[in-house]
Amino acid sequence: MQHLRAIPGNQEWNTIMIGLLALGAAIVAVILYAINIYNRLVKNKTMVEEGWSGIDVQLKRRSNLVPNLLATVKGYMKHEKDILTEVTRLRANAEAAEGKSPAERSQAEQALSGGLLKLFAVMENYPDLKADKNVLEFQNALEEIENEIQMSRRYYNGSVRNLNVLVESFPSNLIANYFRFIKAEFFEIMDDSERAVPTVEF
Repeated sequence: MQHLRAIPGNQEWNTIMIGLLALGAAIVAVILYAINIYNRLVKNKTMVEEGWSGIDVQLKRRSNLVPNLLATVKGYMKHEKDILTEVTRLRANAEAAEGKSPAERSQAEQALSGGLLKLFAVMENYPDLKADKNVLEFQNALEEIENEIQMSRRYYNGSVRNLNVLVESFPSNLIANYFRFIKAEFFEIMDDSERAVPTVEF
């Protein structure tokens, strides 16, 4: 006589259904969590790109002012051709660094900043030059741009930190690796405190 397969009772069916529902809920939760992490990665990557664009705009503004500044001071500083030539060279190097990595761009732009500081230091020896209205306007414009560069740099570096935390931390690094999110480079890190990793909520 053949044995009949036992048919689960109501209680067993309930247990199976509860298990399936729990498994389904866990799968949905994992998927939603992964989507949340992915969206955070996209958001932070976008903020990095936005921050870099802000830096780029300000650097180009500064670069565009330099030739006009040099043309204005050249008449006063006939015996300072070396510093004028050096600033011109540094500006060309900075322009050549456009489109390169933040580290390379930073190096070229810092060199240009140093050249401009030397130029302004030499200008202190020329009272007539310091009183020139056009020169004062250029100095004020450059100072304003420098402040904008620093603000843009802080925004960019903050966005880079947040993205890099997500790219390196577990479990968000699993999503980052799968979708090929990579760490971004900082721009002009001047203070070790800026490397501090912030708290990132997943």
